[in-house]
Amino acid sequence: MEVKKIQKQLFGTNGVRGIVGKDLTPELVLSIGEAFGTMSKGRIAVGRDTRTSGETLINAIKSGLLAVGCDVTDCGILPTPALQYLVKDQFDGGAMITASHNPPEYNGVKIIESDGTEMGDEETLKLEQRIFDRSYSPNSWEHVGKETIAHHLIEDYIAAIAKLFPDNPGKGITVVVDPGSGPACATTPQILTRMGCRVLTINGIMDGTFPGRLPEPSPEGLKGLAALVVSSGAAFGVAHDGDADRAVFIDENGQFVEENQEFALVADHICHQKKGVIVTPVSTSQMVEIVAKKNNCTVTYTPVGSIYVARTMRSLIEKGSPVIFGGEGNGGLIFPDHQFCRDGGMTAAMMVAILASHRQKLSTLLAQLPKRHMIKDKISATGGVTILKALKSAYSHGIIDETDGIKIFQGNSWALVRTSGTEPLIRIIIDAEDNAQGKALHNDIMEKIQNVT
Repeated sequence: MEVKKIQKQLFGTNGVRGIVGKDLTPELVLSIGEAFGTMSKGRIAVGRDTRTSGETLINAIKSGLLAVGCDVTDCGILPTPALQYLVKDQFDGGAMITASHNPPEYNGVKIIESDGTEMGDEETLKLEQRIFDRSYSPNSWEHVGKETIAHHLIEDYIAAIAKLFPDNPGKGITVVVDPGSGPACATTPQILTRMGCRVLTINGIMDGTFPGRLPEPSPEGLKGLAALVVSSGAAFGVAHDGDADRAVFIDENGQFVEENQEFALVADHICHQKKGVIVTPVSTSQMVEIVAKKNNCTVTYTPVGSIYVARTMRSLIEKGSPVIFGGEGNGGLIFPDHQFCRDGGMTAAMMVAILASHRQKLSTLLAQLPKRHMIKDKISATGGVTILKALKSAYSHGIIDETDGIKIFQGNSWALVRTSGTEPLIRIIIDAEDNAQGKALHNDIMEKIQNVT
């Protein structure tokens, strides 16, 4: 199955984002609400993360939705996957006010369709056109929508994940949770506690200024989490980004778990339980495919972006393919038995189940994975299309994949070169068997790019 990206103007891969008061204003969010409301109609659920601008912007989008006749349910502060779960089961659509991993001065809007997935490219283009054309108008006073406050619905999401792991698999396991002062403060500790875990928290109080660390869970920002894992004797630590659709891990020794290793470990566990298809972007490490083949499973690749993964998973299932798992190599994992979106809370719960099943330390399980070496780089470049064409020509004698940018294969190594959708950048990812092969391929790619620029 082939999925192609469509270039959008206002929306990026994961919604609209910008600096509040500069790129992202209440007026813009109001217009998004009005435009989305005229397309969706019906009952719309809204929620937000903990950012200080969240209250302003959620009221703006509610005003837009209500003005065009939608009934709105305010679900309060909750993770994006929690809102997506609620939409899938109870609503006609949703809108999440969040900037995910971006710094505190940013915020954004994610639009959710009735199946719980983020709005697809074609529908997003229609939404953008409505916003640009202002092809909507407020209803008269007797036809405006009604608002319901339902902050308690977050419990449905917590309970749904906990029920997937009965019989207290976390008994005897200590976990340190770092929600990063985001909405997962109210969910992940609860989920793991219900699984029987002893849970400690750091950065566990909601605060939109993010005083403990930035919303991006980087190795540098998670030093406090790592120290608490080691000092408490915890089995692992888990941290979330700003809206908790991703989860990253610290092993029992305080070492950061590279996200592709995380993906491969979970994939290996699931492939042992059932056989089928794993869906992931072309940017994911080859170790996932190695693990899949070892377990008689297959991998289908998509463009970069969780929306493409989720929609490919659904499409394959509709065509009769046994899709068992999906996600990205950034800690954003998708469990189709639960829902078709990245879910950090579900990922944390799955890690508990993996340790309980194998009865081995996390570092031991990671050491058993295939060894791959990754290099991630980016360069400022305005002539992205020209560079990609030049690379395609330079490597025309070999195997090239154009699912997203240019993916160049050399033996058991590959290089992915793609343009950023939001910045004048070229992003480069190298995945190789060892450091020497990775550096050689990276140097060769950079030399050819320099010849073009």
